[in-house]
Amino acid sequence: MGLHCGKFFHRGVSDDGTIQEYGDATARDMANKKGYSRLAKIVRSIGGPSRPELARIPAVTARELATMATTYHDNVPSQAQPAEAAPEIRTIGLSDLHRALKLGWEDFKAVPSHAIILCVIYPILGLVLARAAFGYAVIPLLFPLAAGFALIGPFAALGLYELSSRRERGLAASAWDAMDVLRSPSFGAMLGLGTLLVALFVTWVAAAQTIYIAVFGYGGASSASDFLTRVLTTSQGWWLIIVGCGVGFLFALFALCISVVSFPLMLDRHATAGEAMVTSLRVAARNPVTIAAWGLIVAALLVAGSLPFFLGLAVVIPLLGHATWHLYREVVAIDPNARPIPPRPPHQRKSAADFPANLFPWRRQDD
Repeated sequence: MGLHCGKFFHRGVSDDGTIQEYGDATARDMANKKGYSRLAKIVRSIGGPSRPELARIPAVTARELATMATTYHDNVPSQAQPAEAAPEIRTIGLSDLHRALKLGWEDFKAVPSHAIILCVIYPILGLVLARAAFGYAVIPLLFPLAAGFALIGPFAALGLYELSSRRERGLAASAWDAMDVLRSPSFGAMLGLGTLLVALFVTWVAAAQTIYIAVFGYGGASSASDFLTRVLTTSQGWWLIIVGCGVGFLFALFALCISVVSFPLMLDRHATAGEAMVTSLRVAARNPVTIAAWGLIVAALLVAGSLPFFLGLAVVIPLLGHATWHLYREVVAIDPNARPIPPRPPHQRKSAADFPANLFPWRRQDD
């Protein structure tokens, strides 16, 4: 007398079916799938007529056998898992921009990073001034270089997003904690989008130089006053200002639309570069006036910070970086059903005495 398998074992076997019928049905299903031939033989041999003693298997054992076969089948992915839903975008206004700037200022006061910014800005500025001392050909590029910093600003502020994130989570934050962004699982995606912004910056500088050459030719200005006279007192100079600012606006608009919340999203939710850019485009499309106002605020603050011999950028850049993180929090809603992001493992300081062994960590695990 065969053992009845029950309706929960296989939908192709009736309630009166025996374990042999269940084994045959399961084997046929698995035989239709590649990679299951060996398990199919095992199931068929278990349920075959050559094993009559299986008729005395308790129902619990049969149920365990069915669960084991079903679990094996479920553990082999037959198709790609569905992707997570796109983040929800909120509608924001000018008051939200004010709140983001206010919170950004609080972050800057709590974790001052102006010294680090100055250490980055002034070596670059020194190189530009050294080049200008040997010739005035670089003078026409001073404004495009300064204005173009807005294109790569979102990438340059990666460490500032990390600091704001740590303070938001109630963790201790210091200026050197900004380096933890290098350990982010999405740092590769950030680097890819940052490379795109750097390429955009280089293209803008090349375009600005091309426009200047088209207006004034290859002859450089003899001095800074000569350059200002050419630009501000001639019709060609005003044409240069109008066309140059128009082209620069297009570059800035493109950079703003693809990166307004991209880097904070990649840091927070470990999104890919493509997902982050699409989300930024959705934010700009949902809030065109507010995002345009944000772009004007960024441009105005960068100009104001550049006037006192670039000293103000030591405050403006950290302020905008922290504020961008809070802008991301204002406009991108947190999905309560989203997949939880595992926390990063704590950074372990290694002793110098373990230096040779640290080169071969697998040896230590084997021991």
